[in-house]
Amino acid sequence: MDRVALYLQDAHSLADGIKYAQYAEKNGFEAVWQAESRLVRDAIVPMAAFAAHTSTLKVGSGVINNWTRNIGLLASTLLTLDDLAPERIICGIGAWWDPLASNVGISRRKPLLAMRETVELLRKLLALENVTFTGEFHQLKGVQLDIVHGLVEARNVPIYIGATGPKMMELTGEIADGVVLNYCVPPNYNDRAMQQLEDGAKRVGRDLDEIDRPQLIVCSVHEDRAKAIEGAKTLLTQYLAQQPHIAQASGVSADIVDNVQKILGWPATKDQIIEAMQYVPDEFVLSISATGTPDEARARVNEYIDRGCTCPILYPLGDPYLMMDTFAPNLHQESSP
Repeated sequence: MDRVALYLQDAHSLADGIKYAQYAEKNGFEAVWQAESRLVRDAIVPMAAFAAHTSTLKVGSGVINNWTRNIGLLASTLLTLDDLAPERIICGIGAWWDPLASNVGISRRKPLLAMRETVELLRKLLALENVTFTGEFHQLKGVQLDIVHGLVEARNVPIYIGATGPKMMELTGEIADGVVLNYCVPPNYNDRAMQQLEDGAKRVGRDLDEIDRPQLIVCSVHEDRAKAIEGAKTLLTQYLAQQPHIAQASGVSADIVDNVQKILGWPATKDQIIEAMQYVPDEFVLSISATGTPDEARARVNEYIDRGCTCPILYPLGDPYLMMDTFAPNLHQESSP
């Protein structure tokens, strides 16, 4: 595979994350993406750290939400990151999820309209346009990025939507530079996603190939297959309980989700996760992740690529260096599948 990226959440310290980003850059990874999902680590601070300690690696948000930063702040934040790492920043943005959003007072009403307004206005502001707009979610009056001492020119920050459901996927095909395809889904999930992206693209005369399609993939690599499965199961158990949109897309049975949700609280404890893991079958773990020996993990990732993923964004469970060595383009000069 020619393209591969690294995904980091909160499992590692920021100091270690910087080391992983540097190692990824050295070994041919094209990007590092920083998560911002649960209330544990924001994406912007780690992105700045990764950008400051690398020179060619792209740095993406994987993904921030479109509700909690006003559009002016969001644009100026991306402008600042672009100042730090010109032409290397990617804005991955999503519609967030409940109950997390509702628990902090955010009503995710009309998510498609809210996302459309956000993406369209963000483009205008990053192009240094003076924007006046009265919408349902954003109201701007003569707003422009107020650059006095910096580079006064439009910024090239591609916007990728983290879409999971069919309507958001179609909207992504219509208005975004790319999609961040979700993880914890089987490879055949991509078949529907590609069609939905294409349907949206056709509305505005675009082709599917104009839309970049990186995909988050849980990747648990170990020479001992059983240990790899155990490592992946810990994460997937938590996600099935706490992120209903992922549980739905994964195709897991309602019985499994119900059993896990009865045990896990919010936030979940390690003991609760361990107790709930008994209800998650090994076969299910293998069906929605790249888990196993290095050869097995590579083969599984290639299945996602065969079904439309343009760049796997690999979330390392276990030893990050082993995972990066397993997929590093500079160490594996294999042809694209």
